[in-house]
Amino acid sequence: MTDNSQSVAPPGSQRLVTYFAVNDCAKAIEFYTETLGAEVLTRATMPDGTVMHAAIRLGDCVFELGEASPSYGLLPPPAEGNNFTITYWTADVDAVFDRLVAAGATVMTPVQDAFSGDRMGVVRCPFGIRWCVARHDRDVPAQEIEAAARAWAATQES
Repeated sequence: MTDNSQSVAPPGSQRLVTYFAVNDCAKAIEFYTETLGAEVLTRATMPDGTVMHAAIRLGDCVFELGEASPSYGLLPPPAEGNNFTITYWTADVDAVFDRLVAAGATVMTPVQDAFSGDRMGVVRCPFGIRWCVARHDRDVPAQEIEAAARAWAATQES
């Protein structure tokens, strides 16, 4: 069932917002503003300067983050791997990707033209979040993408 009622989200926010916890949230915010051009909308800090919660605008989307707090059930990303990826669509994939890497992100997949019709690359930022930086260059039929994905997956199973 689809909820078609008016949005209950705050003005300027989409209905679904990603929130994640990181270690050294203040530095993460600085990293995202400097490398991605993100804008800090709100920031709530503890008396010691620890960021409890911040809302960040990146293009036409908002995401939220805060300091990891295991006692509150907010854990930082694992030391290796991740269970989610944030995709950032941008016109200049290569320049954004290079800024992320120059600022300390680890390359997971170099920028390349993908079978999906997108130009993309994947990094893990210094705060453990996996980011895909992408630009959609051409529409590809779903059947073609599915066949290419299966062919790629077959090469990964060894």
